[in-house]
Amino acid sequence: MFVPLTFGIALLMMITSTVCWGSWANTYKLTRNYRFELFYWDYALGIVIISLILALTLGSTPSNSTSFMNNVRAADTSNIAYALIGGAIFNIANLLLVAGIELAGLAIAFPISIGIALIVGVVMSYGLQPKGSPVLLATGVVLAIAAVVMIGKAYGQLPSGGRTVSRKSVVVCIISGVLMGSFAPFVTRALTAGHTLSPYSISVFFTFGALLCCFVVNVYFMRRPLSGTPVSFSGYFTARPSYHTLGLLGGAVWGLGTVFNFVAASLTGVAISYAIGQAAPMVAALWGVLVWKEFSGANTKAKAYLVAMFVSYVLALTVISYAYQAA
Repeated sequence: MFVPLTFGIALLMMITSTVCWGSWANTYKLTRNYRFELFYWDYALGIVIISLILALTLGSTPSNSTSFMNNVRAADTSNIAYALIGGAIFNIANLLLVAGIELAGLAIAFPISIGIALIVGVVMSYGLQPKGSPVLLATGVVLAIAAVVMIGKAYGQLPSGGRTVSRKSVVVCIISGVLMGSFAPFVTRALTAGHTLSPYSISVFFTFGALLCCFVVNVYFMRRPLSGTPVSFSGYFTARPSYHTLGLLGGAVWGLGTVFNFVAASLTGVAISYAIGQAAPMVAALWGVLVWKEFSGANTKAKAYLVAMFVSYVLALTVISYAYQAA
């Protein structure tokens, strides 16, 4: 089983996870007038497929007690359950985050949801697995949250950013943030207690839990969406083949980031790995600036907020890295 032996390799894997988590949504943007609830089926399948591929390759070499199949046989059933539950929690949080963006816009959804997720995920994970300097880690999290707030303010300066925000949309974003942060402790538990799962095994059960959850939660949102009109499965079966390919690709990109984040956490601890990975909105903003031209013609305030966001993120990355090394 491949695991990082140095912090430098682990850091590279965590940054890769950030890039993947911040980039997968580009595949959805390439679809046109295709409902996210339908796109999500292929996305959920894609994260399972890539997790299995990595578990059967990187997670199974050499073939010894740490390899994927042997690890699953030896692991406590409770840890498998924790990984499945963690995936289901993530799935609900992710669907609510997308609904929150639709209802309130990126300017509101990002700061509320991701900000809460960072605090909840890091604090709860650190409580279970206290790795790294708590002072430096807390400082890094504050800087990361500041970066998320800056991106929200930047999007708020765009002409489409000033929309009416309802109580419903704020509640959806808060619930999404709490759930998005709550899956990390389940991963920590499966990685550290009793007969543990390897990071690759956790990834497989985590993503499988997310896929299973879709048959309840995503079906519910198809029938009673928080935003828009109900959608039926017929739209999925009549969609262009390229849309299904994009959904699978989006899931594979996110899944690759997830596996790398969990593998890096085997060295750094989940709190540090999660904190760096959840800076993904900064990567998404970079795509918005450079590729999608979302800030073309933006005012001076928006550009200033973008600069502040990137500075805060770089500082957060630096401080969190020192948090591990100072332990």
